[in-house]
Amino acid sequence: MNWTIPGTTLEGQRSNADGTEGLFQSLFLAGGLTLSQVARITGLENHTVQNWVKRGFLPPPRNKRYNMEQLCRIININILRGNMPLEQIVRLMTYLNGDLTDESDDLVDDTRLYFMFVSLASRARYIGGTQNWDDALAQVTADYVEPVPGAREKLIKVLKVMLTVWIANLLKASADKMMEEL
Repeated sequence: MNWTIPGTTLEGQRSNADGTEGLFQSLFLAGGLTLSQVARITGLENHTVQNWVKRGFLPPPRNKRYNMEQLCRIININILRGNMPLEQIVRLMTYLNGDLTDESDDLVDDTRLYFMFVSLASRARYIGGTQNWDDALAQVTADYVEPVPGAREKLIKVLKVMLTVWIANLLKASADKMMEEL
């Protein structure tokens, strides 16, 4: 079944969500992405991405090229921004990874976080309400090795928030479509 890969404009197969990482790697075969390519992939305006760089939400591109880590940070923010203020998004990201400009204190890099989320989101229609999420979260984080004690618990909390906001975004879009049809 086709679906839009979360936080992007890209079409993919829900049944092959774990292959999303390979798709993304192919985007970077020629090096980094330009701002216009990032904008096309995410559906964001150029100035939005530039503003996030200026505000310190992600490091600036090198030689006007964004790497996969930066793209995934942008997409993670994009997933959350529909129903969460930027200040709360920064708080959530900081909760997991400390200083957003210092990758040395990260409990999980943004690329890994994003692909874990995509895997989790692909299971969302099967896992039902929040009480059933524990098994899916355990599967998605099964090979995660904690750099410090308690890191897995933080990661799971962040993934739960991301999934909740993503589902809320889908529900809001559905409600907006219903309203247009009235």
